[in-house]
Amino acid sequence: MATFLFDQIIFGPVNSRRLGISLGVNLLPTDSKVCSFDCIYCECGWTPRKREEKVQLPTREDVSSRLEAQLQKMKESGELPDVITFAGNGEPTLHPDFAVIIDDTIQLRNQYSPKCRIAVLSNSTMIQRESVFQALLKVDDNILKLDSAIPKTVELLDCPIGHFNVEEVIQRLAAFGESATIQTLFVRGEYKGQKIDNTSPEELEAWIDALKIIQPGQVMIYSIARDTPAQGLEKVSTEELNTIAERVKEAGFDVHVSA
Repeated sequence: MATFLFDQIIFGPVNSRRLGISLGVNLLPTDSKVCSFDCIYCECGWTPRKREEKVQLPTREDVSSRLEAQLQKMKESGELPDVITFAGNGEPTLHPDFAVIIDDTIQLRNQYSPKCRIAVLSNSTMIQRESVFQALLKVDDNILKLDSAIPKTVELLDCPIGHFNVEEVIQRLAAFGESATIQTLFVRGEYKGQKIDNTSPEELEAWIDALKIIQPGQVMIYSIARDTPAQGLEKVSTEELNTIAERVKEAGFDVHVSA
């Protein structure tokens, strides 16, 4: 199915169903996906396993200058964003200068748009790195993926590249506590002859138990909304998401459903 890549370092603003008017920051190449996951539902398509040339990431200076130019332009037009969102073509925390880029962004936000939030959408694979952990503590919306608490489901749904131990990740997520927002995509279908359904009673019980360990400030749940690289995936209905949300509320957590 058709997927897409962000072709700019600074993109948007776009109307995010979760965050509002969002100005995007892509710390990955504009012509290729770079990620530590290969999620079967990713709107950016599959993660390349082999490359003919070394990946070129945007420099810290380039990100800063382009972001400043866009914020200045938006300020002059009186149309400042609600949020500056680090997302783009893969996992933003893989950038070696991620921590200092966050510091630069905070400074620019404070200068041009003090009411604007800073968000990072991360798959949680790099949170064991102390510089990444500390940088994520500084942002307003620290949005961290946890699609399942069951290892076999993570392997099938998120397809980690390299070592990924979901139990270790849950413990590290707990170190963020209320500063973390846990983001989970619910989906069902079939992939490589195996059934996928992270809405099952077993899945939900394990996932809610993980939330109780993490104690996040908020939980975001949603389902697929665009084309996916894997075929045979089914969107979970808004009604079902709302039912899951009720269980999250009963467990004591603030929850946001994106339809």
